[in-house]
Amino acid sequence: GHLAFWVTLLVLCHGMPEFELQGREITSLSSFRLSVLYDRYVELAFAACIISTILSLLLYTFSFRKGEVLIAKPGNSGNVAYNFFMGRELNPRPLGQRSTFDLKFFCELRPGLIGWVILNLGMLSKQAEKYAYVSPEMVSVVFCQGMYVWDALFHEKSVLTTMDITTDGFGYMLAFGDLAWVPFVYTLQTRYLVDRSPGLPLWYVAFLLMLHFLGYALFRGSNSQKDKFRTDPDSLEVAHLEYLQTKRGTKLLISGYWGAARKINYTGDYLMSLSWCLFCGFNSPVPYFYALYFLVLLVHRASRDDHICSEKYGEDWKEYKRKVPYMFIPKLV
Repeated sequence: GHLAFWVTLLVLCHGMPEFELQGREITSLSSFRLSVLYDRYVELAFAACIISTILSLLLYTFSFRKGEVLIAKPGNSGNVAYNFFMGRELNPRPLGQRSTFDLKFFCELRPGLIGWVILNLGMLSKQAEKYAYVSPEMVSVVFCQGMYVWDALFHEKSVLTTMDITTDGFGYMLAFGDLAWVPFVYTLQTRYLVDRSPGLPLWYVAFLLMLHFLGYALFRGSNSQKDKFRTDPDSLEVAHLEYLQTKRGTKLLISGYWGAARKINYTGDYLMSLSWCLFCGFNSPVPYFYALYFLVLLVHRASRDDHICSEKYGEDWKEYKRKVPYMFIPKLV
């Protein structure tokens, strides 16, 4: 995954062919003019909405084909509209079931997340082109969000255990979210900063960077600990951790990061998102739409996960919640 990230950046920096006057031979390679992404932002967002809708229709139709089709539980509700939204097929493979190309897994990270980075670079380029400088706030947000995307791609295999992959079908919700919502809503901060950098004092910029890195440490540390425990519970890194043995045979961590709060990774994720919004100052509520939306998303996901685990583990889940009573912040929430 992260190789695709670096190759994309390399192509953007050195992949634009320049031709001789007659236009027949390539004389050199240069960087793409990314500021055009700012100029065509609305048109690109509209096109992404159309593409995700067409893809969703194709996926829904394709799910009724003959043969073995693994149907996702949320997409088998009996309600056509809801099934279309949630997605009927769990892991559609357009090249055949024997193929290793999983379309949902591909779309979950590659187009939307890398597109998010490319659009951010377009906003940065537009500010540089328009004002002949790039503000510290713009550089900070582009760097922090680029780091977040790189981390997701570097730890791509971790996505395999998320609810999006294991439970939800590939329907309009994920197609629109992956291809349109993520790249165009998540770039609200950089688009806002093109013309409205607030001129924050450097000490405050440094503080927000520390807030981002604190969130990243919680997010990556907790997720890595969980993944290590799942794949190699006897490793020295996690062998000391306490856990609750369930009747299903699953082990639920009750110490380390996961003994502090049941969704401590969400807390780290949110701290990062909040820091990105704070780089925009307080002159407009627009950049904070992302922080509000993300808060609602995380709370909803936590609640949904709690309901699913309650049905899955029964009394063991009640015991787990007794041992780890806090959802997001130890001693508070």
